[in-house]
Amino acid sequence: MAAEGEYESILCMKPDVNVYRIPPRASNRAYRAADWKLDTPDWTGRMRVTAKGQVAYVKLEDKVSGELFAQAPLREYPGVALETVSDSSRYFVLRIEDDNGRSAFIGVGFGDRGDAFDFNVALQDHFKWVKQDTEFSKSAQLGDSGPKLDLGFKEGQTITLNIGQGKKRDKPRPQGAGGFGLLPPPPGGKIAPPPSSGSSNHNIETDCLLELDSSNSNTVVQSNASSDLWGDFSAPASLCVPSSVPQQSQPQNSGNWIQF
Repeated sequence: MAAEGEYESILCMKPDVNVYRIPPRASNRAYRAADWKLDTPDWTGRMRVTAKGQVAYVKLEDKVSGELFAQAPLREYPGVALETVSDSSRYFVLRIEDDNGRSAFIGVGFGDRGDAFDFNVALQDHFKWVKQDTEFSKSAQLGDSGPKLDLGFKEGQTITLNIGQGKKRDKPRPQGAGGFGLLPPPPGGKIAPPPSSGSSNHNIETDCLLELDSSNSNTVVQSNASSDLWGDFSAPASLCVPSSVPQQSQPQNSGNWIQF
């Protein structure tokens, strides 16, 4: 029986269906549509197949008013409530029931073979869903009654998590002579080349000239009117000669210029 409060859904609807009175079956052999009076159906109307819960209902209704003529509750398919005939795929044997619990077997048939196929497929899909739903309910009940895995902490039990505390490896520092570390070069800079011998000689000569100028600041310059306009300059007693430049012998010259 369908539970109260469940909604009713429509599985299939066919506008033309014929209903036949069939003779009682004398033996266990299958029904045959050829035994019916197929040219003169006893009732003609429409068929509406609905589902409420796990029960499907085949309802025969009037085409115009929709008044219910008969209905057959189906709790399984194929089963006793709906059977196929042995000589055609467009005819079925349906067991109808009334509100008082009385039942009777009637024959139903479709004029189009496609309508019979749709009717058959709609019932198969519904009871396939019923089977899956039943198996799911059984597995859920077995899962609830089975032993459950206890993953909780016992009293006094603790765990330790080490997050981001990996061991750091000390990189060896390069050691120079004497055990001192070498300093890295300045970032982005260039090491200046060592000064050339020419520049060092130039610096030494400049220092000598500065010393010469300072020594001549206290020297009295004697001018001679008969000599050159520039006058005679007295050479200092000692000149600063660069150590890197070899001393050359000064040639005898009659002029008054000092040879450097």
